[in-house]
Amino acid sequence: MPDIVIKKVKKGGHGGHHGGSWKVAYADFVTAMMAFFLLLWLLSSATEEQLQGISNYFTPETISQSESGSGGILGGQSLAEQGALRSEMGAPTVSIDIPPVKTPEEMAEQRLAEQEDKEFKEAEEELRKALESSPDLQDLAKNIRIEETDEGLRIQILDEDGTAMFPSGSAVMAEHTKLLLSKVVEAIKGMPQDISIEGHTDAVPFTTITGYSNWELSSDRALATRRELETQGLATGRFAKVAGLADTDPLIPEAPENERNRRISITLLRGTGERPALDDQTSDPGTSGSPSPESGSDTESPTPPSGNGLPTNRRPSFSVPTNR
Repeated sequence: MPDIVIKKVKKGGHGGHHGGSWKVAYADFVTAMMAFFLLLWLLSSATEEQLQGISNYFTPETISQSESGSGGILGGQSLAEQGALRSEMGAPTVSIDIPPVKTPEEMAEQRLAEQEDKEFKEAEEELRKALESSPDLQDLAKNIRIEETDEGLRIQILDEDGTAMFPSGSAVMAEHTKLLLSKVVEAIKGMPQDISIEGHTDAVPFTTITGYSNWELSSDRALATRRELETQGLATGRFAKVAGLADTDPLIPEAPENERNRRISITLLRGTGERPALDDQTSDPGTSGSPSPESGSDTESPTPPSGNGLPTNRRPSFSVPTNR
C-alpha cells in the first residue's frame, strides 16, 4: 500500500510579525508622543497666569465669588479671576399694568364729572341752536362765547363790532342783552350747578367826581345781570358769587382797551348743586350705613324742593356792594 502524505499549506505568505496590525499600534504611539510634545511646548510658552488658569480648570481650587449670567435663578459663579460679566439686559421681566382700585367716593366723583360734561355739552348745543333759530338774535351770536373750563361752563356776553351790552359808563342793561340772557336762562334753568357772575371792563380810565370807577361799574353790571337772571326765572339760591373785576382780567391781554374786554361772565360751577338721583345711584345698598325704616331711629326728612325743582337748603348767595 502506498504512503499518503498530507501537506499543510499556510496562506498569506509571511504572516505573524510580518502582518499589518503592528502599524496601527505604532501610529497610535506616534500620535500620543506628538500630543505629549505639543503639550510640553504649550506649557513652556504659557505665562504663569495662563498656567494657573489651566490648573484651576482641571482642579478648581478657587472659584470667583462674582455673579455670572443674568442673575437670579440663571446666575452662577465664574472660574475666571475677574468673574463672568453680568448681562446688561438683566433678568427677563413681564410688566402688567393693573389699574388702581377706585374707592366708592372716587367712582362717584367720576360719574359726577361725566354727567356734568354731558350736561355742559347739551346746554351749549341748546343755546347755540336757540341763537341760530331766532331772527332777532342771529346778529348777536358774535356777542356770546361759550367754553368749558376747569371752573365749569363759562358763558360770556361781550361787546363786539360796536354792539354794546351796556351803554358806555352805565349799568342799565340794553334790551338785546336781556333777550340774550333769556336764552341763556332757558338753556341752564334745569341744571343744578351754582352760578358765578363776574363783570369786566376795559382799561380805559373811567372816574367821576364822586369816585365812581371801573370797579363800581363792573360790580353794578354784574349785579344787574344777577337781577335779570332772577327775573327770567333762575332761583336766588343758585348764585354763589357776584363780583366786579374792573380791567384786572382782560379777555385780550395784549389789547387791554379793546371793546371785547367789556363783558359779563356767567359760569356754571363744577361739582356744585344737589343731585338726589346721582346720590341714590352711588350708594351701595346694605352698606350705606343709613338706618332702615324698621329700625325706629329718627331721621331727618328731606328738604322740600323749591318751585323750580331745586332744593331750598343751598348756600346763600352774596354780592359785591357798591359805593354809589
